Amino acid sequence: MLTSPSRAVFDVVTRRSQGNCLSVLIYHRILPAPDPLLQYEPDVRSFERTMRWVGETFNVMPLELAVQSLKEGKLPPRALAITFDDGYANNATLAAPVLGGLGLHATFFIATGYLDGGRMFNDAVVEAVRRCRAEVLDLQSLGLGSFAIAADGERRSAIGSILETIKYRDENTRAELAERIADVAGVQLPTDLMMSSEQAAGLARSGFGLGGHTVSHPILAGKDYETAQREIVSGRKRLEDISGSRIGLFAYPNGRPDKDYVRATATLVRELGFDGAVSTSIGVAKVGSDPFQIPRFTPWDSRPLRFAAQLISNLTLSKPVYASE
Repeated sequence: MLTSPSRAVFDVVTRRSQGNCLSVLIYHRILPAPDPLLQYEPDVRSFERTMRWVGETFNVMPLELAVQSLKEGKLPPRALAITFDDGYANNATLAAPVLGGLGLHATFFIATGYLDGGRMFNDAVVEAVRRCRAEVLDLQSLGLGSFAIAADGERRSAIGSILETIKYRDENTRAELAERIADVAGVQLPTDLMMSSEQAAGLARSGFGLGGHTVSHPILAGKDYETAQREIVSGRKRLEDISGSRIGLFAYPNGRPDKDYVRATATLVRELGFDGAVSTSIGVAKVGSDPFQIPRFTPWDSRPLRFAAQLISNLTLSKPVYASE
């Protein structure tokens, strides 16, 4: 991995980008071993290698503290926070032990409706395609087409096409479709992909942060005020009951400005009393950035030099994208 000299490189980059800034990493799953159907999800060995370098190179901060420092204009050089979205069980069983062993903090944004045996629609699709024994998955009866799935590349292509088709449908519709895909594929879907309430509570007891991510992971841009408020408030309440602590941070589901949430959504989150919120727009946060639209970086390459190059590129972006009215 890169060593301490890389700190100086990042110091130079941040100075050239006009002041200290906050990089936020976003992960979803950490895998026990590489998975050909989840190519951009790190396995635990590569994750530990990356986190060791991150800890040696950056000032890793709890996101809650980073948000406060951002508001006060007191970000340290090379400020970085680590986040996870959705609430996968492997966050607790694989990621948290690595982070704890390295003394690194992370915030876990959890969609509470999937705790205790639930399953997100995208995972239902992935596992249906993975476990189907046929060479062709015929979903024409569902209006989704037919897909060759004999090889890993074909399975990845099928998963991508199906998810692209159903992702922006109503959350109940897409969940029902995902389950019907599994029925057509003739497979039994797993019920242990997401955290239990006790695992979420254990993360909080261990000193990690929990953050709101709604109940059912809807596309908030398409929801009326009352529905969006109910999703956000109910998710936060469940996490506060689980952790026994106030939940002050929120992550927009999917998180792309103007596509997945709009400025009115960010206003709602602020009005509900959160301290800050994160999106999935590219870039970094600087003094003066909207603390309710903090961008996050997806580290899709675990090879040290490429990971560092991607981070540097993210640091040098002129400005993050914010949602409009």
